[in-house]
Amino acid sequence: RYDHLLTLVRTTIATVLAHPDPHTINPHQPFKELGFDSLTTVQLRNHLTHTTGLHLPTTLAYDHPTPHQLTTHLHHQLTPHTTTNHTPTPPTTPTTTDEPIAIIGMACRYPGDITSPQQLWELVAQGRDAIDGFPTNRGWDLDTLFNDPTQPGTSATRYGGFLYDADQFDAAFFNISPREAKAIDPQQRLLLELAWQALEHAGLNPTHLADTPTGVYTGLSPNHYGTHADTDLEGHLLTGTSPAVASGRIAYTLGLTGPALTIDTACSSSLVAVHLACQALRNGECETALAGGATVMATPDVFLEFSRQHGLAPDGRCKAFAAEADGTGWAEGAGLIVLQRLSNALAQGRTILAVIAGSAVNQDGASNGLTAPNGPSQERVIRQALDNARL
Repeated sequence: RYDHLLTLVRTTIATVLAHPDPHTINPHQPFKELGFDSLTTVQLRNHLTHTTGLHLPTTLAYDHPTPHQLTTHLHHQLTPHTTTNHTPTPPTTPTTTDEPIAIIGMACRYPGDITSPQQLWELVAQGRDAIDGFPTNRGWDLDTLFNDPTQPGTSATRYGGFLYDADQFDAAFFNISPREAKAIDPQQRLLLELAWQALEHAGLNPTHLADTPTGVYTGLSPNHYGTHADTDLEGHLLTGTSPAVASGRIAYTLGLTGPALTIDTACSSSLVAVHLACQALRNGECETALAGGATVMATPDVFLEFSRQHGLAPDGRCKAFAAEADGTGWAEGAGLIVLQRLSNALAQGRTILAVIAGSAVNQDGASNGLTAPNGPSQERVIRQALDNARL
C-alpha cells in the first residue's frame, strides 16, 4: 500500500510540474528543491484530495515537505489503525532521572589545522603552539589594524588562533546552493559539517536520523558576518547570519525532531549547551543530542574592543596563572559531542568516551562589575554540580 501511494504521489508531482518521468523523482528531496512554489503546492493538494478522497490542507507540502513524508502521511490517514515501518516515531514519554549521560561521539575544528579529537590531543601532548598572525582572506585592513595600537580602531596584537580555512565549505554535499552558502555564517557551516562527522564518529548514520527525537544544542555568538556583503546575497542573509538558525539548520538538514536551541552565554555557551542537552536527555525530551558550539571571528571587532580596555596580551597568548601574564588572547574553533543516556548507549553497544555525572549553571548576581568574575559564585556552581552528580 505504501509503495502504491508513493507511485501516486510521484505521478501527481510529475503531472503538476510537467515532469517527464515520475520514477526519477527522489522521494527524499524537499518539494522546494523539486521546483514547487505556493501555486503548485495547492495544485498538488487539489489533485491528491480528488484522487484519495481525503480532506487535505492547502499547507500539505509544507507540513510534509518530501514525497516520502507526504506518502507516509497519506498512508497513515488511509489506514489510521495500522502500524507499519513507515509510521513516524511516536513522541518520547517525558521521564525524569538522574542517570549519567554518555559521550559517544566527537568532532572538532581548532587552530593549528586540527580537524579531529585525536589531532587535538596530539597538539596538547606535544605542547605545540597554534597561535599565529591575523588571517589575510577576510577583508581585514591589516595595514592599519596594527599600525598604532594606542589609537581607536586598532588592535594591541596581531596574533590569535584562527581557522584559516573557515571559508571552505562543501555546499553541494548539504544540497545548498553556492549563493546561499556564501550568505551563511561560517559558524553555521562549521556546525553543520561537525554534526555529520560527530554522528558518524558515534557510529550513527546521519541519513537515518530523520523523524527521530534527536536534539541540537549549539553555543554561538553574533559575529557580524555578512553585514557588508554584496546585495546579491539578499534574501539569504537573514537566516544565514541569525544565531538562532544555527541549531535549526542542523535539525532541518538531517530531519531531526527533538529540541533545537542556540545559546549565547558568552564564553560558557558550549558548556551551557551541554548542560541543557543533558537535562533534556534525562527528562525524556530527546533520545540522542548534539551539543557544543562554534566561534569564527568574521571581523576584528573583539580585538578592537579589548585593545581599548587594555585587556589583550601583545603576543596574543594567554598565560594564565603565570607571573608574566599580561592579558587575554583570542582564538576560534568549533566542537560538537554526541550524547545519550548511559543505559541507552550501553544497550546500543556504543563506545563510551566519557560520562557526565552532573553539571550546573549559575550567575554572579550583583558582583563587582558586569564582566568581572566572582569567586563565591564559582564555588557555589562547583558545589551544585558535585551535588547533582551525587559526589
